[in-house]
This record gives sequence, C-alpha cells and structure tokens, in this order.
Amino acid sequence: MSKKYHIITYGCQMNKSDTGRISGILKESGCLQSTLKKADFIIVNMCSVRQSAVDRVHGLIPKFEKLKAKTVLTGCVLDKNKKKFKKKFDIVLDIKNLSTLPGKLNLPQKNKKKDYLKINPQYDSKISSNIPVIIGCNNFCSYCAVPYTRGREISRPAIDILCEVKTLIKRGFKEIWLLGENVNSYKHKNYNFSKLLKEINSIPSDFWIRFTSPHPKDLSDELIEAMRKSKKWGHYLNLPLQSGDNEILKKMKRPYTKKQYENIAKKVKKEIPDIVLSTDVILGFPGETEKQFQKTCEIFKKIKFDMAYISKYSPRPGTEAEKMEDNVSSKEKKRREKVLTEILKRTSLENNKKYVNKTLTVLPEKKRKEFLFGKSKEYKTVKFKGEKNLIGEFVKVKIIRPLPWGLKGEMK
Repeated sequence: MSKKYHIITYGCQMNKSDTGRISGILKESGCLQSTLKKADFIIVNMCSVRQSAVDRVHGLIPKFEKLKAKTVLTGCVLDKNKKKFKKKFDIVLDIKNLSTLPGKLNLPQKNKKKDYLKINPQYDSKISSNIPVIIGCNNFCSYCAVPYTRGREISRPAIDILCEVKTLIKRGFKEIWLLGENVNSYKHKNYNFSKLLKEINSIPSDFWIRFTSPHPKDLSDELIEAMRKSKKWGHYLNLPLQSGDNEILKKMKRPYTKKQYENIAKKVKKEIPDIVLSTDVILGFPGETEKQFQKTCEIFKKIKFDMAYISKYSPRPGTEAEKMEDNVSSKEKKRREKVLTEILKRTSLENNKKYVNKTLTVLPEKKRKEFLFGKSKEYKTVKFKGEKNLIGEFVKVKIIRPLPWGLKGEMK
C-alpha cells in the first residue's frame, strides 16, 4: 500500500515553489497526497521572514502530537530555530538537501538528484506556476533572515529555466512567475536577467511573464528596456521600498536613498507609462520616529502605488537588527499600518479610475457565487459575471467600476 503525505506551506511564492518539488520527489517515491489525519508523513514548509509564520508552526505541534504520522520540517529555517524544532519534529531538513528526504523516510528513490532544483515539481494549479531562477541573497539587509536560511545567491542555469518554462507552456499554463529573493541580480554564464526575460518572451505561445522580487539597486536601464519591449511581460512591478526615511534605510542596510528610489520609480513610469507599481514596506523598524514614518507616507502619496505589502517589524534571530531595541510598540505599529493603508486605498482607487470603459485581458482563477475573479495582465484583480468553464482562459472584460483594491467589469 502506498504511503500518504500531507504538506503545510507558509510564506512566499518561493516557499510555494519548494512545495511543488517536495510533492514531486515524494510522488516519485510512490507516495500519494492525503489529508492531515490520514497522512503517514506530514511535511511543514516553513517561512522565517516574519515571526508570525514561525509562531504558526509552533501552533501546529500540539496537533501533530495527537497523530501517528512522521513529521518533517523544511523550508526557510534559521539555525537558532532548528535546535528547538529538532525536539518537536522527527526530521528537520535544509530545503537544499531535499533529495535526501526519501531516504530519511525509508522510501524508494528513483533518482538521487543532489540539486533540489532539478527535482521535477508537481503543480497544483494548471493556470499559474512559480519558477525559481535564483535562490539565496547577498544583500544582508539588517532585518532579513533569508541569507541565513537560503544562503548566498545561486543562479540556475538558463537552459534549465527555459526547459521548465517550455514544459509548462506545453501543458497549457498561462502565467509564469520568475522567482528570486533578488530576482534581477540573476547571472549565469552569459545570461543576466534582461537576457533571460528576452529569451522567455521569445517562446511561441500565448502566456504572461511576471517576476518577483527585484531590488531597486539592480533595476538597470537594460532591464527596464527589456521589460518595455516584452509583449508577454505583464506591466506590473513590485519594487520594495521598505522605508521612506534615509536614516532608517541606512539602518536597514538598503543601499539607496529616498530620492534615488523616487528617481528609479519615475524612470520606470516614464519608460512604461501604463505600469502598475507595488511595493513592500516595514513599519516600526527599531528607532523609527513619527517624523520618519511620515516620510514613508510622503513617498506613498508622491508615487501613488497601486498596492503595497505592509509589514510590522518583528526581530529575526541572527540578523543585525535583532541587536537593536524594538522600541516601537505593537499598538503604534498597528496605528501606522492603518494610516498607510488609508493612503494606499486612496491612491489605488484613483489609479483604478483610469481603467473605466477600457477593455482588459483577464485570466480568471476562481468563481464565487455568480462572479469570476482573476488578474488582468496589469495584475489588477477583476470581478465579473461568467461561467466556471472560463477559469484558466484569457477573457476580454470591459471595466465598468473602479474599486479600492480592484476592478468590476463585464465580459465583452
């Protein structure tokens, strides 16, 4: 009888991509996916970027103790946390050593691949897929645990990436996400990220290209031009800001000033006028004053982001910022989050008004009641009436109403 497994995933798109490879190697070994209660193996794919994700893993442990399954912890796990979790999990495994998992579970293994990125992933969605192009990070931002959990940057061979993209396109996937903690620092032999983007764009078929997350310091003129000329790249860019104050940026070890960031955003908007711009920001970083927070508010009002991923600072073990006093109260962080969200809500609604009476191409992903929900090529969430059989197909939708966090439309 085949063994059964269940995977619990926390974190970003990179973690979700890892889950596909975890599932891939277990299925190669004859395992079947199952529910939590029926599983012989429970694999937790952890994220350490935020403390809340680590806390959720701790919260799962009492549930596991009631089950007979063998438990595995992998993903982004800090060394400091590994020591604690080894007492609670049967196996704590570095994601880079994923190829050893079948052996540790006493399962047969067809291919003993050393590089976990060469494991053939399983894809839950038949619409959108995540493809890692570079793993790890060399930046060592003072608040970030990634260099300690994923290590230094390693770029995948372009031939492997292009092969994976072509395989997915043949299977009918419509949206390809290129992933990396610092995706635009990709470099392998004579390929940089600009050339990789051009090569993927040249693959014949009807699909969209997206990528995340780029670093402002690596957003070159060459890359902006490649983005502008690419017909398949969705005109959406997440450009992490983190703070609008120069002193805080310096403490964060972000190698740009507020003015430099503004100039980059201005250049991108000039070259690609219809671009949708989102950002990441951390509120309540150690020592952040009200005046410094207001500078972040100023840049939000000036750039008029369409979306932002707003995080409240929490110390990460082993990072430089952990040594700093976390002196902004939880209550104050929540207040700042509310203030910034209100600014974002206004600018997003203002930006969305320009789409009224325009026809957008939308890729529906799910249906709730009578409405389909999907993303436009510009990565705008669009709600419209339609049949379930349209999920996963490109649809023309006329926008009839702007919403703060999306658009409402009707099929053409």
